[in-house]
Amino acid sequence: MISKRDNRVLRQGANTVAVVLALLTVFPLYWMVLSALKPKGEITSAHPRPWTFAPTLENFRNALGVSGFGRYFLNSLAVAVVVVVVSAAIAFLAAVALSRFKFRFRTTILIMFLVAQMVPVEALTIPLFFLVRDIGSVAPGFGLSSLGSLMLVNLAFSLPFAVWMLRGFVAAVPESLEEAARIDGASRFTILWRILFPLVAPGLAATSVFSFITAWNDFVFAKTLILDTDHQTLPAALMVFFKPDENDWGGIMAASTLMTVPVLVFFVLVQRHMVSGLGGAVKD
Repeated sequence: MISKRDNRVLRQGANTVAVVLALLTVFPLYWMVLSALKPKGEITSAHPRPWTFAPTLENFRNALGVSGFGRYFLNSLAVAVVVVVVSAAIAFLAAVALSRFKFRFRTTILIMFLVAQMVPVEALTIPLFFLVRDIGSVAPGFGLSSLGSLMLVNLAFSLPFAVWMLRGFVAAVPESLEEAARIDGASRFTILWRILFPLVAPGLAATSVFSFITAWNDFVFAKTLILDTDHQTLPAALMVFFKPDENDWGGIMAASTLMTVPVLVFFVLVQRHMVSGLGGAVKD
């Protein structure tokens, strides 16, 4: 039997490990912001220091001064928002179907969702390029050099994870709640909207964060499928800071910092729903 003293030691050890892991996770973000605030001389110094006594906003001005930066930002935001909304809606309905209904090939579909997560993105880039090109001949809005193609591709990669994760949240909701609502005369839509949706909201918030980050940080598909500059997104636009002779690391870090802000804002907006939903339990 573990004594109180041993329990206190174990708890302190766990807290220490958690603090160390948190510091290791936060340090790259700290170094990114620090490098964005450093003058060029300190960034290229042979003896880098984890601080600066001469912070500057010059790197942020250079990043914001990139031609079309605002347009690239809006393009990335449009793709991310559409992917989040559409993937959440489809994943929720698919999770309900996979959890509440029995039909042929249900297990096969779940296995295919897992298999889809195992395929490297790089292996699918070239086939997707030709697929999107052929789709563009029928539906120009989803062809090459269109934001629709990015939305479609990122949606396809976000859905398997979202469906698999939401299936667990839907399965955790007691079916007796739905049966009681059905006895009271509630329709299927009412049960979905009034009962299942609020209880699965934490899962929707978690999958939305994943979908937003995936679409917002996408570089491979944006670089492959978007052939013009008008529909380019922020990750691909950062390539202007990579030069043959010398990379502008200050501009790269400043632009990366600016790209991180929307992700943090989105997480802050949805984390309340995640915490409030996960903090309460649904009991049968």
